[in-house]
Amino acid sequence: MNKSFYHYMMKYRHALQKDEISLFAINAYEDHAFPKNSFDYHEISSYLEVNGQYLDSMSTFDKAWELYKQDI
Repeated sequence: MNKSFYHYMMKYRHALQKDEISLFAINAYEDHAFPKNSFDYHEISSYLEVNGQYLDSMSTFDKAWELYKQDI
């Protein structure tokens, strides 16, 4: 069974080396409205464009999505 994007990202939350992906994971965890069960790029992207003030750039999401697609 595949993990949703959110659940996949949680593995980066406790990274020893804080980078843009791990900071994104921490902020997504703290964002209680994040679409936690979504597997859909467009749904998550649209959500972040409106509510993702914690992202410096949407390219961070795109990098995280690429990692997600490679691993699932």
